[in-house]
Amino acid sequence: MNEIPSAGPQRRKTWQRDAVREALAETAEFVSAQELHRILEDRGQRMGLATVYRALGSLHESGEADSLHTADGERYRSCESEAHHHHLVCRNCKATVEIETPDVEVWSRQLVEAHGYTQPSHHLEVFGLCPKCTAETA
Repeated sequence: MNEIPSAGPQRRKTWQRDAVREALAETAEFVSAQELHRILEDRGQRMGLATVYRALGSLHESGEADSLHTADGERYRSCESEAHHHHLVCRNCKATVEIETPDVEVWSRQLVEAHGYTQPSHHLEVFGLCPKCTAETA
């Protein structure tokens, strides 16, 4: 009998995780855990900030949420793509574009192999000014 490998640890379904997922899906931009916690509180969905952090971590791990590392800390949004991708982020208005970077994928594999490492992973965010913000500063 052939067993199908698990896609990862099974998560217990909780109303808190569902509430975080729903609030994140309704937010167009990346938000911090604190901002999302405030949104949930405003809706009357009371839960601790630590619970919001755990739910976001779980959603990120399962591929349901994107994570963005900025100078202001980690930010999250509902993931639009199931494929591995990176982000191009406006430093001013925070508009975000999901980008595919095949050259980076090849480079990271070659770098890992050249140093005898295995199982590469990476995060890449590129920051700049979007066309709208660039026009406003001209």
